Amino acid sequence: MTPSRTAITVLGASGRTGSALCRALLARGDSVIPVVRDRARWAARGLPVEPRLAELGDPAALKAALEGAGRIVSTAHARWTPAIQQAAAADATLVLIGSTRRFSRWPDAHGDGVRAGEAAFLAGPQPGVMLHPTMIYGAQGENNVQRLAALLRRLPVAPLPGGGHALVQPIYQDDLTACLLAALNRPWAAPRTLVVAGPEPVAYRDFLAKVARAAGRRAPPVLPMPLAPLFLLGRLAALVPGLPRIGPDELRRLTEDKAFDIAEMREVLGVSPRPLREGLAATFRP
Repeated sequence: MTPSRTAITVLGASGRTGSALCRALLARGDSVIPVVRDRARWAARGLPVEPRLAELGDPAALKAALEGAGRIVSTAHARWTPAIQQAAAADATLVLIGSTRRFSRWPDAHGDGVRAGEAAFLAGPQPGVMLHPTMIYGAQGENNVQRLAALLRRLPVAPLPGGGHALVQPIYQDDLTACLLAALNRPWAAPRTLVVAGPEPVAYRDFLAKVARAAGRRAPPVLPMPLAPLFLLGRLAALVPGLPRIGPDELRRLTEDKAFDIAEMREVLGVSPRPLREGLAATFRP
């Protein structure tokens, strides 16, 4: 068996989830072939593995990067699934990252791309799994809860659609990495999908308060607001230096529940995610 066949090939290896996975794979003694488009960005990760260079939009380069690969993980956007399928061997096992955005009732390019990638994967020849994570937090350099904490420092009140009662169920980065490792260990007979999330849903207003406390801040009082004025506030915030950008898609998503049953995650992958309080404490640990 060739080295490429026994190694695990990771597309998007220089990203947050990809580099976290590569570290975990190397720590447990696996051979890793990282595939990146920017050698300097990969070098900044400080991992002692020579990468292969390929753009996902370059069929020839991607095919060369995946030559002989038996197990392939892609942490790139799921819209690239058809390109990966075409470049990979028909019997290669694919472990792909999707997103629970695919369940959103609000159509947008991100969610549409995930749905299209999922459809291609389920209709394709390669066995494996597409994991649909909820909001990911706790990764090195991630900007979800850190961005929220930065915003809370500047706001006297937290204007939230519907008062922030919609549910969220974030997953800690290490738990997502554990799901990817478990998926690589399974002999998948056919392509399938699986949602991976935190242990239980929480109202967004409570999530905000937990983030503030973990960051050592007082949570501002919640101000219920309809979406229309929030769209305007989002545009105005983009003009203020230091304030994070909050687009209409993100605001609309705050009006819908993002709560999921994770029984299959526990049963199939054997991963029990950590409580939000524990994950946030680790995220903001000095």
